This record gives sequence, structure tokens and C-alpha cells, in this order.
Amino acid sequence: MMKKLVLIVALFFTPYNAFSDFIDAKWKVVSLSGEAWFADPRLTLGKTQEFNRGYAEGVFYSCNFAGQSATYNVYTTEKFLANKEFEKFKKLNIKFDSNKIFVHRITCNGKKGSDRRLMYPFVTQDNSNKGYYLFEGAIYHLEYDYIKD
Repeated sequence: MMKKLVLIVALFFTPYNAFSDFIDAKWKVVSLSGEAWFADPRLTLGKTQEFNRGYAEGVFYSCNFAGQSATYNVYTTEKFLANKEFEKFKKLNIKFDSNKIFVHRITCNGKKGSDRRLMYPFVTQDNSNKGYYLFEGAIYHLEYDYIKD
């Protein structure tokens, strides 16, 4: 009985980072598809977006331990591309590595009301280091090289 309990506790606390519902990493903007309406792509390409346990800093969104929370919904690729909200992904022919798509909503309450922030939709996929952020008329392609512990 004790061995089972130790195994369960070890599995629970051992990070298994192959799941892409996990966003805590330093993501690099590697390219974009579509049209950046007002944002200058030269100010985003090659830049990073980092999430780390309630802290976020980057080219799209920041939250300095000021009440950050994140939720996500899971879609199959087919249901994701059929969703009118994400039609730009279909229109721009974005190809996914997995049939399991995670759509994250990341919010920051801020230290005062004017500090409130939202990053949505931040899209990741199962067993992949690739992510996408739909902003204005463009989809920004992001990748991470490592996972922070």
C-alpha cells in the first residue's frame, strides 16, 4: 500500500511537460501569417513571450504577479477549424502537428483596474512546441526551446 501511495505522489508531482495545455515557457515569435493591421511586425518577430507561474512578460502581454489566471478549452482540429471564432486559421491554411488543440485565455487582474490585460486566443497543440496567437489580422507563430522548472 505504501509503495502505491509513493508512486501516486511521485507521478502527481513529477512534471510531465508533453502536454501543451502547459504554457509556462519562454516562447519566441518565429513568423506570422496574415496581415498585421496596426502592429509593426519588425517589433514582434524574434521577440519573446514568457509565462512563469503567475508572472508573464513579453511582446504581447505582461503580468507581474498581479492576479494572473489561465483557462483553456480543448478542440479536435476539425472542430477548431469549424469554429467561426477561429476561421482565420482555416483561411490562412495553418497546419497543426496534432489533432488535440488547446485554446488558452490568459488574464491579468492588475494592481488597479487600468492594469487589466487579456491574451486570447493563445493556441497550442498536444506534443508540440509550437503555439499561435491571433492578433488583429495576423496569426503569430511561436515556439519554445525549453521548459522552465
